[in-house]
Amino acid sequence: MQLLALALYHQDNRKPPRVLRFHPGRLNILTGESETGKSGVLAIIDFCLGRSKPGLPDNPIDRTVGWYALLAEFRDGRRMVLARPRPAGESTNEAFVRSGDQTLSLPSAAELHVNSNAAALRGEVSAHLGIEDFRFQPPASAARYPFDVSVAQGALFCFQNQDEIAASKTLFHRQTEDGIAQAIKDTLPYFLGAAGPEQALRQYRLGEARREVRTAQRKLDAALRQREVLDTNGIALLRLAQSEGLLSDVPAAPDADTVQALLRKALAVPPLAPISSDVGDRRQELNEERRTLRAQLQEFDAALATVDRWQRRSFDFTGELHLQVDRLKTLDLLGPERDHDTDVCPMCTQPLEHRDPSAQDISRLTIRLSEELEQAAGVQPVRQEHLRALQVQRDGLAERLKANGALLKELMASDENMARLQEQHLRAAHLQGRIAQSLAHDRRPTDDVGQLRNALASAQEVVSVLEEHTANDDVPAETERRLADIAAQMTPWARRLKLGQSEEPNEAGISFKKLSVVIRRPQDRLPQERVGSAKNYIGYHLVAHLALHTYLRHHHRPVPSFLALDQPTQAFFPSKPRDASTVPDADWSTVTEYFRLLHDVSELNQGDLQIIVCDHANLPDDWFQEAVIDNWRPDEDGTRNALIPPRWLA
Repeated sequence: MQLLALALYHQDNRKPPRVLRFHPGRLNILTGESETGKSGVLAIIDFCLGRSKPGLPDNPIDRTVGWYALLAEFRDGRRMVLARPRPAGESTNEAFVRSGDQTLSLPSAAELHVNSNAAALRGEVSAHLGIEDFRFQPPASAARYPFDVSVAQGALFCFQNQDEIAASKTLFHRQTEDGIAQAIKDTLPYFLGAAGPEQALRQYRLGEARREVRTAQRKLDAALRQREVLDTNGIALLRLAQSEGLLSDVPAAPDADTVQALLRKALAVPPLAPISSDVGDRRQELNEERRTLRAQLQEFDAALATVDRWQRRSFDFTGELHLQVDRLKTLDLLGPERDHDTDVCPMCTQPLEHRDPSAQDISRLTIRLSEELEQAAGVQPVRQEHLRALQVQRDGLAERLKANGALLKELMASDENMARLQEQHLRAAHLQGRIAQSLAHDRRPTDDVGQLRNALASAQEVVSVLEEHTANDDVPAETERRLADIAAQMTPWARRLKLGQSEEPNEAGISFKKLSVVIRRPQDRLPQERVGSAKNYIGYHLVAHLALHTYLRHHHRPVPSFLALDQPTQAFFPSKPRDASTVPDADWSTVTEYFRLLHDVSELNQGDLQIIVCDHANLPDDWFQEAVIDNWRPDEDGTRNALIPPRWLA
């Protein structure tokens, strides 16, 4: 695939397109001053090949262009128009694709319309390039996604932007972006011819087979652990069954079959019937009787206390009466034989001025007290008898209450025994449930382990067969061998440009691991960044990509047959020169040698390699001027030439 033309269409479709035409199979030089859009040419070509983002700055290109179109021609003579509309945002997947023979040309602005998308565009270009239809499968252990190999990866070897060609540590286009370096490592062996879809498929199947082996090994290990756990649990269940009375005479070290048989025997023991008892009713009766007896006992205690109080008060009362009667007897006033004269003092027997009725009253009171004393003396035996009767009845209640307590104590002891027995029955039933669950989950690991061992052996056999098939598919070694062929061309070109560390016996090459240039010296390997100098970085980038594309062309590999370079002579001029051709003190002999190498390599490939260079330099040599496709410097009348025509900006 080589480029025939690049076209920019104005947004209003009324102005003619800006067309930049290329010569296939030759060196194409676009020279001009700074800020004329030369660097944008590479970004537009990359965008037309299917990128979702054009990567163009917000400048007149982005503000005036409505469509970008690329006319490409393939090795079989077929042509394709690859057009992309300017995205409304940062990116777009819309595309216009048209295929045809050698008469196909750029379409008019009116013909452009969205009829495809970026993925379909890449698919058609990949088919024309001869990229085989296969999906790259990363290793099973890799944490990245599979992808379809297409021109999207092949184009990474076709561009060198201004900042990439002078990079000290990287070599390829967009290598510093996320995932791009790994994509290059994944697809470079294919594009070099070191690996194809068959090898990739075999490697993928081998990875899958190894994953199957790991899976089968994990399952086998799990089954073995399960069997060990089941055996341990089974013996533990046997010991519990023996302790609960479900089994007897359990061997000290039973084997797996014996464990299973004994567990089934324990499971076959009939469930123990629940213990029925009227203990609860009897305990309730005794508690009711106990409450009644306690209530009656309290009543008798209250009655005894009342009688006792009465007895004590009677004793106190009669005692006081006896004391008073004894005092009156001492005065001899209470004799029943005397009738006291109320007109005479009973103490001195002298006549009283007034009659004293108290003596008579006292006499009558004494008589009444004596009568009450006699009555109290008669009641006392009856009270004593009532007190004894109450005490007897209370003692009977106390004996009955004591007997009730004894019965309750015996009943509680019997209840505890029955509870323990009931608990034992429950434990036995629970244990039988555990045994049933263990037997249900035990699918006899011996059979499973045997099947898993067979599955593991089968998976290992598949891996062995695939390893034999892939033994000759030593992709890394084959890739290094082909990179060595590329290095054989790099080294003389590096010496021709007199690059640092290029003298004999050193050899320049491409490091597949680091994706950069490496200098192989007898004592060690020197990475590109340690060579130093922007001149050397650019020089080694040039010889690496020229050697790579020469190898690809000679072996007819499905990579676009063009190499686009931006500012390969930037190391020889001041930063952003207005016009490098006006710089008098530049190393023009080295600049000339760089361009001469590009010219000679394009001639060496005999039309199979197209080189496009955007640069400030404008050498007077005939071979250089023949390669110039456009010169973006002001005309004699001062009209400024650039990618965007001045009339588009008016």
